[in-house]
Amino acid sequence: MLRLTPNPVIGVMFHWLGGLASGSFYAPFRKVRQWSWETYWLAGGVFSWIIAPVLIGSLLTSELGATLRETPPITLFWVYFFGVLWGFGGLTFGLTMRYLGMSLGMAMVLGYCAAFGTLMPPIFAGDFFTTVLGTRSGLVIVFGIAVCLAGIVFAGLAGISKERETSAEQKKAAIREFNLKKGILVATFSGIMSACFSYALAAGAPVRAITMRHGTAPLWQGLPILVVVLLGGFTTNVIWCMILNVRNRTGHQYFSAQVRLSGDSGDAARIPMLRNYAFCALAGTTWYMQFFFYTMGETQMGAYKFSSWTLHMASIIIFSSLWGIALHEWKGVSRRTRGLLALSISILVASTVIVGYGNYLGTLSQPQKVAARR
Repeated sequence: MLRLTPNPVIGVMFHWLGGLASGSFYAPFRKVRQWSWETYWLAGGVFSWIIAPVLIGSLLTSELGATLRETPPITLFWVYFFGVLWGFGGLTFGLTMRYLGMSLGMAMVLGYCAAFGTLMPPIFAGDFFTTVLGTRSGLVIVFGIAVCLAGIVFAGLAGISKERETSAEQKKAAIREFNLKKGILVATFSGIMSACFSYALAAGAPVRAITMRHGTAPLWQGLPILVVVLLGGFTTNVIWCMILNVRNRTGHQYFSAQVRLSGDSGDAARIPMLRNYAFCALAGTTWYMQFFFYTMGETQMGAYKFSSWTLHMASIIIFSSLWGIALHEWKGVSRRTRGLLALSISILVASTVIVGYGNYLGTLSQPQKVAARR
């Protein structure tokens, strides 16, 4: 079986690429015209949850079908189950973007997600107090996680400060459906449920060994797990979006190139079908790439793979905040608010460096442990 020597520096770079993909995926959706949210979310999701993981997994892994067939059913069940729960988080994540915008919405969701998704797997596995808190490298990583959470707090404070300073007209201009109270409620639920993706990856550990036994390179060992996790997410999202399509009478949007305008004139406007599907495909594929790079980064983090979740969350907030600036969501705010935003980004960047350094210390201690066992 091929072996991979961990390199936390490369791992951090992969996680930054994943964060860039996640922080950028929603931008193409803004180009979709005359489609309801449920229509373009599901259209993009087909690429996110089905097409991209199956296609890329088939191209980069060896015997994907055989790997999944040989995986114990109980493993597939838990990976799929956590994927379904994560689907609720992903579903309401889109709603959070609608109500809070990219900057504040992602900060709140990912704050909950970072805490639950990073710490629960090692606690559940019984490794947290020994392997993590009992080693110097583990303590450095925990400190980096705390720094990351502090950065998320400052990102939230910046968002709250912006909300107080921005007029109702400015909020609606940047975020058409801005609603702070509804957004906070949805973001809390979304963040906790989204952390289930981390649990699904941990539950899928046997899949990694099976796919590498079939000849898959260690760098791509996580891709077969994504096929099952995202199938669970697809299940949740497709059911809810179809319910909304029926309730809102928007199911025709997938097929009809015309939409009837409101009023008694009977006039109809033409829907740019090809353009809409193209932007949905771009958004969906870009979204998938966050976990494509995530699984690659995870292979480089050595014994402390759980810290990958913190790196992923921090990177997403950094790039989503930059997108928020580019899309003028922070236009007209005070110097204090801009300072809070800049401080949050700086702290988050520092957290990725600290967590990466902790993993580097962990790779240095591994040869010593091997030698001691010999």
